Amino acid sequence: MAGTAPYDSEQPHGDSASGYDPNYVPDSVKSFVVHMYRQIREKNVYEIHQMYETSFQSISDRFFKDAPWPSVDAVATYVDNDHVFCLLYREMWFRHLYARLSPTLKQRIDSWDNYCNLFQVVLHGVVNMQLPNQWLWDMVDEFVYQFQSFCQYRAKMKNKTEQEIALLRQYDQAWNVYGVLNYLQALVEKSSIIQILEQEKEGLEQFTATDGYDYSGGSNVLKVLGYFSMIGLLRVHCLLGDYHTGLKCILPIDISQQGVYTSVIGSHITTIYHYGFANLMLRRYTEAIREFNKILLYIFKTKQYHQKSPQYEQILKKNEQMYALLAVTLSLCPQLKLVEETVNSQLREKYGEKMLRMQRYDDEAFALYDELFSYACPKFITPSASSYEEPLVNYNQDAYRLQLKLFLYEVKQQQLLSGIRTFLNVYSTISIAKLASYVEVDEDTLRTILMTYKHKMHSVDSDGKIISNMDTNFYIDDEMVHVVESKAPKKYGDYFMRQIVKLEGIMSDIDRVKLE
Repeated sequence: MAGTAPYDSEQPHGDSASGYDPNYVPDSVKSFVVHMYRQIREKNVYEIHQMYETSFQSISDRFFKDAPWPSVDAVATYVDNDHVFCLLYREMWFRHLYARLSPTLKQRIDSWDNYCNLFQVVLHGVVNMQLPNQWLWDMVDEFVYQFQSFCQYRAKMKNKTEQEIALLRQYDQAWNVYGVLNYLQALVEKSSIIQILEQEKEGLEQFTATDGYDYSGGSNVLKVLGYFSMIGLLRVHCLLGDYHTGLKCILPIDISQQGVYTSVIGSHITTIYHYGFANLMLRRYTEAIREFNKILLYIFKTKQYHQKSPQYEQILKKNEQMYALLAVTLSLCPQLKLVEETVNSQLREKYGEKMLRMQRYDDEAFALYDELFSYACPKFITPSASSYEEPLVNYNQDAYRLQLKLFLYEVKQQQLLSGIRTFLNVYSTISIAKLASYVEVDEDTLRTILMTYKHKMHSVDSDGKIISNMDTNFYIDDEMVHVVESKAPKKYGDYFMRQIVKLEGIMSDIDRVKLE
């Protein structure tokens, strides 16, 4: 593509041995920023996307593997000192810094200021440009990530220097939780994205059909940032442990359908990961299983197409975490009929033995729930700053420990129900007295356990309706427990898809055979 030819002709600059000069701009960077600036002005989304996804990464790998890019002041003269482009450049500059190096406290604060300035321009200025969905998603994703990173950094108080504490006091509004939530909410409201999605259902808008792009010469920036900010709000509320509010923020997006959120693989995975986790914590097990199953099947079928993507390692990590969460959810609510054979096969390979042990509900099973939750849960945060007067202690694990405690408390309550579920799966009718003798409790206690089982296997959805997570339903009539098992229709499509893939593999092997 244009502008990439000179990149390989230079020697890497700015490594740790030679020292970093923020004012030195290699020819490759000059070519990159000039070309990017021109393409943004011309609204050439395809070319911008190629430069953003490919050229920026290749220049980073070659010249700035362990050093920041040139400062914005050094490149500003090559782009007519354009204010908006400089804000976009700094956003990429800080993102590269976070990915390759360890930012200082001052750099974290400067990045917050840059996001504030960028979002202020989007919210209150006149932005007349089209940017790729991938870049707009990365802005929101990185904004939330840096907020999370700052909260974790601030919570590690034990080894903070006096200078760092003085800076934290001075810039106490940097990465403030209310500021983060307010910017995300302001982008949602200013973009009118909720109204746009409502009008789309009535056929009055084409937002999803065009992937959020504006083909009439306008800008997609505010609308798409507003759209992705709803996902950002879901993620922030999950980090805070407020799952109900997080799911309310995502309600305008129909998760059951393809949408703009599925146009970017990182957005798709982040949305379903946090959506599924929130449903798990709210005991909406069937919804969590259904969505984890869909996204894991999607990743299984498409991950080979993302091997060269910068997000590939993150895709694989989230894939493994969601298998762990699916194992946990199915152990609490055995609804295997909701899981496709391909996903079930992968799940058995990864966690089959652990899931069998988790069904026993003894101390070993309890430890496995702890292990899988700790591996797969989000990195919870404590959003408030500590009191700097007290003896300085680390509190970065407090939020995680609280969420783990609440989850394990729920697991402990459900341990009492494992025996009941086993017998209900065996019998179609059984007397109260007989079932009580099997589980070795008196009849009154059994009735209490049955009512608890009913309660734990039901939850309240986002509309306030009570929904069931039970694979086996029952009712009591005249001292008899009657079991009603729900049967899912058989699905043959997945079987045939796997056979087709096998056949294609055999045909490829045959084609490679050279006949004498």
